[in-house]
Amino acid sequence: MMSARRQAAKERFLEYLARQKLRLTNPRRAIIDCVFNTTEHFTAEQLLAWARAVEPAVSRATVYRTLPLLTASGLVREMDFGRGQKYYDPNYAEHPEHNHIICVDCNKIFEFEDEQLLKREDEISFKMGFKPQARRLQLTASCEELRQRGICKNKDEDEHEHASAENGVKPRARKRRNRQGREYK
Repeated sequence: MMSARRQAAKERFLEYLARQKLRLTNPRRAIIDCVFNTTEHFTAEQLLAWARAVEPAVSRATVYRTLPLLTASGLVREMDFGRGQKYYDPNYAEHPEHNHIICVDCNKIFEFEDEQLLKREDEISFKMGFKPQARRLQLTASCEELRQRGICKNKDEDEHEHASAENGVKPRARKRRNRQGREYK
């Protein structure tokens, strides 16, 4: 089920397409539906597979032409997690100030928000004579539980719940779901 904020982001993107005088074809609609129905970071190839499950006529070219439109609209952010391919963050419209932890053990991407961190970033910027225009914090980390006990509870889980909820840090659970509410594999 799409949240009201995600639905609003989708509608803003459709308005963006109209302002750009671009058509809303069935393949493009399938791509857009997949983007705004997931909270998972995705690659172009993953998006292609999801969209083809909804609309078999979706082409790779349509996916690659639509992704720059999504990023130019400011509703999706292109990310480089150092894995040799671009990822797209569909949560940027809802949570523009979230950060990422990339687990080197299970390769999952965890999002978190921290008000204290935002305040500290502002303080440092202002102290140095700058006004923040954009933020991007990305940590690469290893799982301490795996180091100590030999197991990583996140390695086989679908949900991204690795970040601690202590000290005002708010992790957000993530599951990929399609338009019908079914989880993607």
